[in-house]
Amino acid sequence: MKIGVLIEDHFDQTEYRAFNRYFPEQGFEVEYLSHLWGQPQLTFGSNPDDGTVEEHVTVTAEVATADPADYAGIILIGAYAMDRLRYQTEIAGPGARNGAPAVEFLRRAVATPDLRIGTICHSLWLFCADPDLIRGRRVTCAHNIVCDVENAGGIVEFAGRSTADLVIDGNLVSARHPEVTDRFMAAFLSEITSGAAAVAS
Repeated sequence: MKIGVLIEDHFDQTEYRAFNRYFPEQGFEVEYLSHLWGQPQLTFGSNPDDGTVEEHVTVTAEVATADPADYAGIILIGAYAMDRLRYQTEIAGPGARNGAPAVEFLRRAVATPDLRIGTICHSLWLFCADPDLIRGRRVTCAHNIVCDVENAGGIVEFAGRSTADLVIDGNLVSARHPEVTDRFMAAFLSEITSGAAAVAS
């Protein structure tokens, strides 16, 4: 079974390391997907830590042609990667819907029955590219994109003077920040396994 992780440049390196450790330990292959711009593969770098890009990933899976149903779950990695993935080379005009390949993939993923989707920190930015994907959904996210999420129609949950650490709304599992990655991964995997059990019964 595979977990698909959408990725681009400026991804969060702590999440990347955690995904590569945790999910294989639980019996899941991690496959990274991105828009490859007609190339057979592209290599992306993480956020610079103290000016150094510590992690790189070479991706061969093209998100434009990927089938979300091939995965047990889909994760949108944090940091600025999802902002890059919602880029579109042309815009048809006012009110036109975003046609970036990753946004189209996300539409297919949301429409895939019983498929769990996970977001963490800034990665709800990809959902914000199309308000139809997030409107009315209960979520959490990094503090500095709360306005983006609310403007797109998402319902951000809070805990005291912070956004909530973790929110599960149907098939969507969202987490606030990389510091809660371990909780996020455990909850995401629990949702996958409970969903699979429900389908089997």
